[in-house]
Amino acid sequence: MATPDDPIGRFIHHLRYERRLSPHTLSGYQRDLRAFDDWRCQLQPTPAWGELRQSHIRDHVAMAHRQGLSGKSLQRRLSSLRCLFRYLQRERLVSENPAEGVRAPKVRRKLPATLDVDQLGQLLTLPGDDPLSRRDAAIMELFYSSGLRLAELIGLDLAAIDLNDATLEVTGKGSKTRRLPIGRLALAALDRWLAVRGSLAGADEPALFVSQRGTRLSPRSVQSRLRQRAIEQGSPRHVHPHLLRHSFASHLLESSGDLRAVQELLGHADISTTQIYTHLDFQHLARVYDRTHPRAKKKP
Repeated sequence: MATPDDPIGRFIHHLRYERRLSPHTLSGYQRDLRAFDDWRCQLQPTPAWGELRQSHIRDHVAMAHRQGLSGKSLQRRLSSLRCLFRYLQRERLVSENPAEGVRAPKVRRKLPATLDVDQLGQLLTLPGDDPLSRRDAAIMELFYSSGLRLAELIGLDLAAIDLNDATLEVTGKGSKTRRLPIGRLALAALDRWLAVRGSLAGADEPALFVSQRGTRLSPRSVQSRLRQRAIEQGSPRHVHPHLLRHSFASHLLESSGDLRAVQELLGHADISTTQIYTHLDFQHLARVYDRTHPRAKKKP
């Protein structure tokens, strides 16, 4: 229970019940903020939250960097601190935000892995006609067809799917909803799964995808099934939900060039998050150039 002298507890309570963030996101905030608070409490004398200044934040970042925390993790921690202090300012518990203007060490952004179209075609050609095979095929097709996050997929209820309109409504980060199209092959796979879903799920179970016990699938179960199916299909990569989401975004951007549309479909709040896929697209174009341009091709 959050208390007046526990600003972090109050902030987490606000994120959970007012902003309705996911448990995974809440856990990340809590981990980052408690790590900072542990460091703050070791200072002598220990500054109150309202006494913290930019120099304190910089010292903490430098210490964490020396201890091996990556640039990406430091960026996330600074983001958590900025959000906390904005909340504390709003609640009139502090007068300034000392985390504003503090920057983490720059990190080279790692490009996401993707599968090419042929690899996806092989992966999604799943054998078997039993209920679990039909379910797994529908899950994988939907990941690739609509670019879903793992939490979004397992959170889907039957009511979210409109087969006549070939769309689904998904709740993403920050409890934001968006409507997405369902591709032709994913729609067919869903039809096949829904025809046998009743053999596993109870009449009062709302979840679209259920386990053998008839209950909503867990994230770990989905990850395990994808990994197993990929091995069976001879996939060259370790397959996980985000790999299919990355492949969806990369292939769509490669074909359309419409960055804004891809941003909307992925549910990215900031287009800079989507822009990483333009680098993937450029890599593809560069390979085509090297392979085909007369002045780029190596002489035999």
